[in-house]
Amino acid sequence: MSRFAYVNGQYLSHHNAAVHIEDRGYQFGDGVYEVVLLIDGKMADCEGHLKRLQRSLDELSLSSPVSDAALRQIMNRLIRLNRLKTGIIYIQITRGVARRDHKFPQHSHPSLVMTVKHLSVNTGQQLAGKSAITVPDQRWERRDIKTIQLLPNCLAKQAAAEQGAYEAIMVMADGTVSEGSSSNVWILTGSGQLITRQANEAILNGITRRSIQRIAAERQLEIIERPFTVEEMMAAKEVFVTSATSMVTALTQIDDKQIHEGEVGLIATALKADYIECIQVGE
Repeated sequence: MSRFAYVNGQYLSHHNAAVHIEDRGYQFGDGVYEVVLLIDGKMADCEGHLKRLQRSLDELSLSSPVSDAALRQIMNRLIRLNRLKTGIIYIQITRGVARRDHKFPQHSHPSLVMTVKHLSVNTGQQLAGKSAITVPDQRWERRDIKTIQLLPNCLAKQAAAEQGAYEAIMVMADGTVSEGSSSNVWILTGSGQLITRQANEAILNGITRRSIQRIAAERQLEIIERPFTVEEMMAAKEVFVTSATSMVTALTQIDDKQIHEGEVGLIATALKADYIECIQVGE
């Protein structure tokens, strides 16, 4: 657990950090967030995360309480205060404190909270894959906004945990895969096509996802952005998920079906190695 947190202009002990009971993030889930991975003191895709944070704010007509430069300064100071080398930085902005009313308050100041968490991140080769389950996607229609309204995601992740699985893959009413409860999903077909759902309002366009697209293109892999069915996923040569904390994680079993005979594929392994190298060299 981090020793210091940032709450609305103050660096506080994590134990004593708190927000007002009428903060709209607490009352309505009226806010957005980002998670930035730090490996050996180097942030992964920080610029992309902050750009997406601003996009989420804009989509909710929510202003940031600080400038982008100030946000970076807070992040760096929090890293130093907590002596964080490898872990995550959590950033949350809500519409702030106001009398409970569904409509937006006329006068409120956005709240900014930031915490860090130390993590042990596996930067080596993937020696074993993870398992996943499929669940219905029960979320709202604006999944492209990284809102703190995550109850359907939590229910999906809990269902996975109860079955001893790493991730829950959410399936839309038409039978196509949207994404994981906290990740984007990719498949590699038998013909070598790397397929992931196109970025629109149906999914959150992952920042790690974008980096993996770039790395895969540099490897001259054929990348196709389109929906794919559960049946296609089950028949794939490889299946993997990407996110800030998962980086690139191979799935070798989904529900009761082994993927690629339960072995971690070469493409997932290579993409993870390349991604970590990009972070370490600061690309």
